[in-house]
Amino acid sequence: MTSPARRVAIAATGPASLGAGQAVVADGGNAVDAAVAAAIASMSTEPGIVSLAGGAFVTVWPASGAPVVLDGNVAMPGRGLSREAFGAGVREVVTDYGGGVTMHAGHGSVAVPGAVSACEAAVTRFGSRPWASVVAPAAAVCRDGYPVGGAAARYLGFVADGLFGHDAGARRVTRNPDGSPFVAGHLARNVELAAVLDAVARDGAALLLTGEIGQALAAELAAHGGLVTEADLTAYEVVEREPVRRRIGDWDVAVNPPPSVGGPMLAVMLSELERTHRFSWDDVLRIQRTVLAYRLAVHDVSRDLDADGHALLAAVERHGLAGLPTSSSTAHISAVDSDGLACAVTMSSGYGSGVTIPGTGILLNNALGEPELNRLGLHVLEPGTRLASNMAPTVARSLDGGVLAVGSPGADRITTALMQVLAQLCLHGADLDTAIQAPRVHVRFEESGEAVVEHEASPEISEAIAAAGLRGLDHGELSMYFGGVGAAHLRGDGDLRAAGDPRREAAVGVS
Repeated sequence: MTSPARRVAIAATGPASLGAGQAVVADGGNAVDAAVAAAIASMSTEPGIVSLAGGAFVTVWPASGAPVVLDGNVAMPGRGLSREAFGAGVREVVTDYGGGVTMHAGHGSVAVPGAVSACEAAVTRFGSRPWASVVAPAAAVCRDGYPVGGAAARYLGFVADGLFGHDAGARRVTRNPDGSPFVAGHLARNVELAAVLDAVARDGAALLLTGEIGQALAAELAAHGGLVTEADLTAYEVVEREPVRRRIGDWDVAVNPPPSVGGPMLAVMLSELERTHRFSWDDVLRIQRTVLAYRLAVHDVSRDLDADGHALLAAVERHGLAGLPTSSSTAHISAVDSDGLACAVTMSSGYGSGVTIPGTGILLNNALGEPELNRLGLHVLEPGTRLASNMAPTVARSLDGGVLAVGSPGADRITTALMQVLAQLCLHGADLDTAIQAPRVHVRFEESGEAVVEHEASPEISEAIAAAGLRGLDHGELSMYFGGVGAAHLRGDGDLRAAGDPRREAAVGVS
């Protein structure tokens, strides 16, 4: 008697990434193969949003065994350079994106990338298909053409000239061949990147670090004031980490641990909601305000995110929020298969450095130029240090046999979006669509220290803001500002489904 064919639910970022994941499933792939194929396609076909030269976390929970996080986040470069080399190679870019963002771009804003290495490590350990077959769909779609997504078109509408207009390679990747701006739905190609992906499929992710592409990256940055050296690329390693786990209702939830910032903040918020045994907007505002104020005061200026992250988790575990010590552009893929394997991948290239590795079609990250990740200042970290990250790809299992993979893009709104979705799902038994589509809030602190509640339209939320004596800013219904949660879910009864966020372009399917 033959066993039933494996089925996989995928929550992806658009048709190209969903198609890549489904192609691998049709070839016998499991949830990890599908999630990684979709992630690589996303990094290859969403210019300005994510790229192969960024960072990523891959969180996997096998059908049997413990969950694991593969940390492929970006790292501070500069091994072998004199201190005089630091602080250069950047230019300031001011954009109206996100209500007004000032960032640093250019060659000096590029950190050591690890996203593709983490993806390869996940497939090698947990996948059922060869690495080459997982990469192949992304290469094909870059060569044959892909529709420009709405998120990429909107972002490039703000920054195509100011950020990506200074580098010939970046201009080719971020606009039509005639130089006109992308419009959502336009067919785009990246033949140079297709050739790189063919080589990555054949030779592995090391090509981007210690191989020909990595050498070209180091040479390009050295010529223009960048910091990434061949020594940085040789030293880079994917780090396997034990997730932080918390019991939320009937769910065992696993998130990425320190030195990530996003995972610990999410764990603390969920733990406090679990203590209240309820979900009210009063509680959500109180918890967000307390936790995010602590983050602003401690984690955003930390020189040891690992130690500070574990201190936060230990204090809150013992005493709740009363025990707190005193003192950006992303994409996400979720996949769960009918065997009970879950995989969540969140990746980021920052706002983009505006430069490429010549001849490759690869846009480089600007992680060193993201203000929210470098509160201590430009180029002050020690080479090799993992940068702060808001990313929080999450996997979970329920007492009745349910399996979940979930995550979101959205900079510092990642943790607050996931807090609210997971609370409604895990504490109130809401279905995926209801939990994802419910209105959201996010507490933001201005430079004066005043807490402002960004929120979607809801009379109940407005009442809670007034009762807390806070100032609110209404974004209307279903605003992209509040992230784009994607989730894949295997219920205890065997029902398999995926859900995407109407706030941001998504593509979901079960195959």
